[in-house]
Amino acid sequence: MIGRALLLLLVLGLLGGCASVRTLDAAKPGAPIIYSGTRLDWYSLNGGCCPLERFGALAPKYPALDLPASALLDSLLLPFAVAAELGVGLGVRGGL
Repeated sequence: MIGRALLLLLVLGLLGGCASVRTLDAAKPGAPIIYSGTRLDWYSLNGGCCPLERFGALAPKYPALDLPASALLDSLLLPFAVAAELGVGLGVRGGL
């Protein structure tokens, strides 16, 4: 039980560096929405020069390590991303 709690605490601590989380609150007009975190990681792995201009967020320090987690989170958030891309208002509100 303690091991799971520590793992959860570690995962929550790393979310601030997750590319998906960074691009969700970037609010840059024209930035990609669908699989944005995965695309940011892939962009930086392939030597992309300007992630801040393209995605509205800086790439994580270790994009190869972040890529699987971003792909998973982007997959979970895919219905919301597609709705946002199509301009469908879901009436979802929240935040910290």
